Amino acid sequence: MAVFTGAGVAIVTPFQENGDVDYGKFAELVEFQVKNGTDAIIVCGTTGEASTLTHEEHLDVIKFCVEKVAGRVPVVAGTGSNCTQTAVYLSKEAEKAGADAVLLVTPYYNKATQKGLYGHFKTIADSIRIPVILYNVPGRTGCNILPETVVKLCTEVENIVGVKEASGNISQVAKLMALADGKVDLYSGNDDQIVPLLSLGGKGVISVLSNVAPKETHEICAKFFAGDVAGSCALQLKALDLYSALFCEVNPIPVKKALNLMGMGAGTLRMPLSDMDEANVPKLEKALKDFGLV
Repeated sequence: MAVFTGAGVAIVTPFQENGDVDYGKFAELVEFQVKNGTDAIIVCGTTGEASTLTHEEHLDVIKFCVEKVAGRVPVVAGTGSNCTQTAVYLSKEAEKAGADAVLLVTPYYNKATQKGLYGHFKTIADSIRIPVILYNVPGRTGCNILPETVVKLCTEVENIVGVKEASGNISQVAKLMALADGKVDLYSGNDDQIVPLLSLGGKGVISVLSNVAPKETHEICAKFFAGDVAGSCALQLKALDLYSALFCEVNPIPVKKALNLMGMGAGTLRMPLSDMDEANVPKLEKALKDFGLV
């Protein structure tokens, strides 16, 4: 059984002006997501600025999220690292905190061969009992998990269940699903490719867009699964301008700005991320307005 089906939000981590995690605002964002139909919450991922959290903060944010969600939707904790033992530690602690699954990004900077990736992910998965979703985003990591490696991991390691595919390479994803034989739960990692990946057998999306439009992103998936492919596609296309605005700078710079423009209080960014260029703000404001969010 899949960890979740539908649209899971890659939730932001709000910060106060002094840089501390704003747990009050985080609780509000969690409630907003649950009340507006999100199908899962993915905490401490790329969008959650996990790379600039200390290990203590990282685990505190996961624990807080699990407590606030209180079993209403699955919580998937980002626990990946380019150090295998660090990822083991974070994954074991996330499991203790009550996370329903973990999301493991490929090693970045030091990268790895396909053999190294297999050993890295298997070692982490073997250290825990909860499900593991792999995360392939070569544009950020410089490291691509090949379809054969994903299928081998999902076939040979019991609790590795699927992959968040953000390569943007539809041909690669098609090859993956042709090899998968039903053993790989596929999630789109790109909001502009939800319908294409659902059409290849995907279970849903791990979404940046859901931060600002959880109902609509959920509906893209729900309509597809209900057989209304045309309706799903229409929503996907309607969101393209907003998607473009949300990625006009490095994620999560624009989505945090969008939440602030919506009065949601996502707060500041941690360095090395910087505030959104003022020249890009009008485009984002227009996209939010056109989508009916402000």
